[in-house]
Amino acid sequence: MSGGTAHLLTTLFMTVAAALGYPSRRSATDLDATPRTTVTFDELSGVRRFNAHTFNYSTLLLEDDQGILYVGARGAIFALNSSDVADGSHRTIHWEASPEKQTDCQQKGKNNKTECFNHVRFLQRLNSTHLYACGTYAFHPLCAAIDANRFVLPSHFEEGKEKCPYDPARGYTGLIVDGGLYTATRYEFRSLPDIRRNLYQRSLKTEESPLHWLNDAEFVASVLVRESRDSPVGDDDKIYYFFMERAGEETTSFFDKSQVARVARVARVCKSDVGGKKILQRKWTSFMKARLVCYIPYYEVLRSVCSLDGGGWASTVFYAAFTLSAQWRTMEASAVCRYSISAVQRAFEGPYMEYQDSARKWSRYDGAVPEPRPGSCITDHSRKKGYNSSQDLPNSVLDFVKLHPLMFEEVKPAGAEPLLVKKSVAYSQLAVDRVQALDGHSYDVLFMGTGDGWIHKAVVVGSGIHIVEEVQVFKDLQPVESLVISQAQRNLYVGAASGIVQVPLATCTRYTTCYDCILARDPYCAWDGRACRATTTVDSTGLVQDIQSGNKGCRSISGRGFLPWKNRTVLQGDDVLLPCDQRSNLARAVWLLNGSEVLGTGQDRLRVGVDGLLVTDTLPQHSGEYRCYGEELGLQTLLAAYRLTVLPELPRSPTAASSPHAASQTANDMKVAYISAIVTLVVLCAVLSIVLLYVSCLEKRKGKYVLGEPRPSSVELQTVSANCLRKGHREQEEEEEELTYPDGCLRIIPGEAPTAATSPVKELPAAVPPLPPPLPTELTNGMGALPNVLRKMNGNSYMLLQQQEEPLASPLYSASFTEELSKILEKRKHTQLVEKLDESSV
Repeated sequence: MSGGTAHLLTTLFMTVAAALGYPSRRSATDLDATPRTTVTFDELSGVRRFNAHTFNYSTLLLEDDQGILYVGARGAIFALNSSDVADGSHRTIHWEASPEKQTDCQQKGKNNKTECFNHVRFLQRLNSTHLYACGTYAFHPLCAAIDANRFVLPSHFEEGKEKCPYDPARGYTGLIVDGGLYTATRYEFRSLPDIRRNLYQRSLKTEESPLHWLNDAEFVASVLVRESRDSPVGDDDKIYYFFMERAGEETTSFFDKSQVARVARVARVCKSDVGGKKILQRKWTSFMKARLVCYIPYYEVLRSVCSLDGGGWASTVFYAAFTLSAQWRTMEASAVCRYSISAVQRAFEGPYMEYQDSARKWSRYDGAVPEPRPGSCITDHSRKKGYNSSQDLPNSVLDFVKLHPLMFEEVKPAGAEPLLVKKSVAYSQLAVDRVQALDGHSYDVLFMGTGDGWIHKAVVVGSGIHIVEEVQVFKDLQPVESLVISQAQRNLYVGAASGIVQVPLATCTRYTTCYDCILARDPYCAWDGRACRATTTVDSTGLVQDIQSGNKGCRSISGRGFLPWKNRTVLQGDDVLLPCDQRSNLARAVWLLNGSEVLGTGQDRLRVGVDGLLVTDTLPQHSGEYRCYGEELGLQTLLAAYRLTVLPELPRSPTAASSPHAASQTANDMKVAYISAIVTLVVLCAVLSIVLLYVSCLEKRKGKYVLGEPRPSSVELQTVSANCLRKGHREQEEEEEELTYPDGCLRIIPGEAPTAATSPVKELPAAVPPLPPPLPTELTNGMGALPNVLRKMNGNSYMLLQQQEEPLASPLYSASFTEELSKILEKRKHTQLVEKLDESSV
């Protein structure tokens, strides 16, 4: 998505939000924070990695006090050393799906490369000795209680279809709270989504009739809030579920009418709920849900939720990441909103909604509400009236709960606007830490994983976010699937398809100057007068830090830094680039030439760019001292220093001086010479191409032409004469070498003459019939002395079967033979005529 399109999108969001009742106090530019620094994969330091030849390291359980990070992956569970996940001391449980289950999975039409495995989706501490894990097990879910000390699978497994999804890609969330397993997903193969409680407490689920409490829900997260602690009303602990679901036409406090596809929701149930006695038996009596809005409702997809209590449940805050829905396929943007627990409570204490069958929509319910309040937990007020558990609730309350699960009020973000709207980024996971800064305030630090393997580290300052840095933790593009923060180890653990990455919460040594350390506004880092250090490793006395404004604390100009001079020498008329690497994406480059600022607008042949200062067609007056500063929040950090020397142009010869046009004329002559040479080469190439083409054609037609002259399509029948016997006439027959035998004479074969379409060259018979014995001399009519045998064929033609170059019997033989044979042929020409002559062919 281009920058202009993204800015237009952000501005459009702000305009629509304001029109719909969300007036923002900040501009679109303020909302779209830019990461101050960028750390690529090759620039990482202090990072540890773990993978074990499997995939989907997405289920993480950190036990900080034990120093163990448990990881659920595909076909395995690992126990890693949380101080160094790559030290090789890990333990492994191999938990592969059996071949029978994998075959059954494939027969159901599932993918045998991704789905037909045991994907571990749930991993929690069950009690002091055991862990509890559930896996998809090739679409046959199983669960197991694992001895944490022995770290081996038990001999018996539990059925997991009520606790774990079949599909590894299905949205799922789960918690173990006081021995009860609270999960939410689409459990069975074709079942409806549900929120259930299992294990050692009374089993409960949501209602499915006459209204579905959940409508094609996709669950994202669940959070336990201990509201029973120090509660003045004796309230109960609650589990909050965050999910997306399909919604119909709703008339809410925010919109009059809206036809929407999917919306974000938050639902809650009470931990002590045991269901109704006659109505809602084994069903939740405390289930309620409300819409969760962040920026523009209905155009948000909930991706991740994390929470922070700050030492007491009343201070609990939720951070949620949203991305654009499928309606914005050509654009990519994310929003981060913060919600307080009090805002969530207000929505659940407000008016209800009711589904009207006639209008086929949800609208506000303004009728009477029974007592005690439907959907609420059992409190001291309820107990005083004799309602000690949910089974004591009257039927009117339970009937009302069945028909009114949806609240009218939405849960709005703190400040009625998002903390961040980030273009060109899709956030997939969130994790939050609370840090005590040197100014005495606590700041929430967000770690936001992206869909392409980056981590954005940001600090929440007031009603906005400052992104400290963006870090590329995976070289290959892949979504961040889970994030866990270790307070003890000061590490962030990142889970993804390819493995686990352990990243320090802060790398303060990356900031080399006081200004750089202060401008970072990193709550984990401070300047001690010589270096930027982690606040947890040194005494806070004398440390400098400014999270609020990011520009106070460095007492002198020493914060700007010092660098050695670099010398550059060029000839007059040359161009020179003076590089200046801006480490901060928020800084502006400021160049000083001999103490005066260079405007860099192209005047005086100076141009300021992202790579540095470009001096074009240099002149002697460009010589001097150049300094490059990064200016940010009014502070300047020295980044580069150069001494540039421009040497004057060499003196020209008198001839050149007296002939100002000589150089130009010489250049023109050279151009003409080059063009002439190029034209000559082109002509030669063309001639050679024609010659080669001609020769190639001759070679291809060699069977029909010899050196360009056509061969005869047939051979004339010649009289046998002395030409075949005299060696002096070989020169004439060399031109017909292809038509003769090595003895220099024709061999005549009886048969039909070849037609025009017949090839003149025919393969000779494989064998010649044996010659008859010679006739007596008296029967040959004087031809017995012939060196060859001439036989009469069909009465009008002859075949010269063989002709050898034998020595003649008499010197007069040749002449007498020629005369006699000519007479015989002439006589036959006139006396033996037939309708169709049987011509000879070669």
